[in-house]
Amino acid sequence: MTTSRSERGTPPATASTTTEEAPCDLAVVGAGPAGLAAAVTAAGLGLRVTLLDAGERPGGQYYRHPAPGLRAARPQALHHHWQTFTRLARRLRAHSAAGRLRHLPVHHVWTVLPERPARPGEPAPVWRLHAVAGEDADAHTPGDRGDRGDRDDRDGTAVTVRARTVLLATGAHERQLPFPGWTLPGVVGAGGAQAMLKSGLVLPGRRTVVAGSGPLLLAVASALATAGATVPAVVEAAAYPAYGRRPGALLRNPGKLAEGAAHGATLLRHGVRVLTRHAVTAAHGAARVEAVTVERVDRAWRPVPGSARRVPCDAVATGHGLVPQLELATGLGCATRRTADGTPALVLDGEQRTSVPGVWSAGETGGIGGAELALAEGELAARTIARVLHGTPLPPRTALLRARRDRLRAFGEVMAGVHRPGEGWTAWLHDTTPVCRCEEVPAGVIREAVGELGARDARAVKLLTRAGMGWCQGRVCGAALARLAGTDPAPDRRPLSCPVPLGHLAALPREGPPNRAAPPHPVDR
Repeated sequence: MTTSRSERGTPPATASTTTEEAPCDLAVVGAGPAGLAAAVTAAGLGLRVTLLDAGERPGGQYYRHPAPGLRAARPQALHHHWQTFTRLARRLRAHSAAGRLRHLPVHHVWTVLPERPARPGEPAPVWRLHAVAGEDADAHTPGDRGDRGDRDDRDGTAVTVRARTVLLATGAHERQLPFPGWTLPGVVGAGGAQAMLKSGLVLPGRRTVVAGSGPLLLAVASALATAGATVPAVVEAAAYPAYGRRPGALLRNPGKLAEGAAHGATLLRHGVRVLTRHAVTAAHGAARVEAVTVERVDRAWRPVPGSARRVPCDAVATGHGLVPQLELATGLGCATRRTADGTPALVLDGEQRTSVPGVWSAGETGGIGGAELALAEGELAARTIARVLHGTPLPPRTALLRARRDRLRAFGEVMAGVHRPGEGWTAWLHDTTPVCRCEEVPAGVIREAVGELGARDARAVKLLTRAGMGWCQGRVCGAALARLAGTDPAPDRRPLSCPVPLGHLAALPREGPPNRAAPPHPVDR
């Protein structure tokens, strides 16, 4: 396939020399289920594709790989639908070997900019994707080292990819709600516990309480119990019978019911209790967590007086759902909406287009829905892009993809509504409880900013307290910070989606086209 020779390893000051080379047809950001499905489908339809991903190997957060040195004999034992991944990975290798697809692992895309306006007859501007390549990017780029061996690009090199269309499949990250003791060693994210098991084949502890809200808890608890951990309880703040209020969405997704039943059977077999309408409201310990306080909560997640009990454990895996990762999309000005749990997600049309011409999206960016939905959306987006660029007819399978997308998306909305965090969870915070871990800002300081200093939103709280202004830039504490300020979380609006060397930023003005218009601000719909 045709790619810019200087896309990889070009010093920023000379990157502008590449702009006359032909852009690829499609740049996909993210190699999880959605991005992987989109990339191999598009390459199979004759598009020239570049797939950029921050991970060393494809699969994203869902299809995690055990470290090679561990020599895992059965990696599929820790995954659902591993055969789907191996089939996609096989197609990825075949397209890469044939030159139809360029896979760039360990490439962190930090911004996407329009290079020039669309010309007559073109569907969209040509885009420039700016990325930082990790030190060991070449080591994980199969069959693609011959054209880059003479470049010194092992220290966070600037990489620019030009593309006619862009598909954002950037996934999601965990939502964490703080509680007293949540900074103790032994308290990990639920997704983090799953990652430890899948990637490192290790357990977060011998006796692990799984707590928070959302279907991920059942999956994590099942995996931990199967791997040999003792799980005293799954502590779920929502109530599963709430799914029954939307029986249509359940009946149209029997696979989800079967998946839940399978997790339930696993937990029953290992003697794991599932406590709904309960929450871990404190963790206790000196050097590390030794026990947690579990309390019954009401519909608003307020602890019920007199219901507290202490559960011994040496680890807590906690998570309160997932939040779409939207920095690149909102940086482009893509419109957002509120999902049923109050979280911002992208506005997408029936063919996975965002509100910005030439930019598509698939997977969790449109709302949390799981891997099966991401696979359908990725393939659907690739097929519509091929039609837009090359006039490739949509096959009958497209109707099936749309139907699958619609029913799974409807289930995702039900799921978000059931597990929406209740506003009463802030009652379990002490004034001394850290909310922003990076800047060490406790709940009392934030309450003072809201109650006495007049802060009315998370931005004002940040300015008054520095909460959310540390290394993670609010990715961990943002949801909690917004709720303490009395609002829903706002869409991420960051000019850079990850840390970038200053030299790369300094090169941007010389790279940019004359009179390039700034991207519009994203719009909430």
